[in-house]
Amino acid sequence: MSEKKSTFHGTAAQKAELQAVIEESKHIPGSLVHVLQRAQGIYGYLPIEVQTFIAEGMGVSLSEVYGVATFYSQFSLTPKGKHRISVCLGTACYVKGSDKILEAVEKELGIKCGECTEDGLFSIDSCRCVGACGLAPVMMIDDEVYGKLEPGKVKAIIAKYREA
Repeated sequence: MSEKKSTFHGTAAQKAELQAVIEESKHIPGSLVHVLQRAQGIYGYLPIEVQTFIAEGMGVSLSEVYGVATFYSQFSLTPKGKHRISVCLGTACYVKGSDKILEAVEKELGIKCGECTEDGLFSIDSCRCVGACGLAPVMMIDDEVYGKLEPGKVKAIIAKYREA
């Protein structure tokens, strides 16, 4: 059985910043969520290496850190791309074909929902509603909303971000 190679590449400066957060928080009851939020701000996500560092620094078990990190939807255990794509799969968007939009995005980028491209440029997620039901189906890239989409428009939209 082969082990999956870690893609985590934290810097000494990031580790020092997180260490400072842990030091100021470790004696405050209930501060684990705060430390995880700060860690995600520092690294962009919470890989196992960061979770282990937090567990050791806070004096809690790795399973406790993992349990909190997986309970709250704000936390991500996988890296996010420079450009974050979110395809709405809420009812209004779904009935108008957002599942086909998601398939087109996955095909264009060569990754699945929840993944990040190898070059770190794009990641794909789905969401339940972005509040733009009148524009269904909707996709967001970073903070830009694209509505009334058709699968054939996806390639050109993504191309704008590749060129930027």
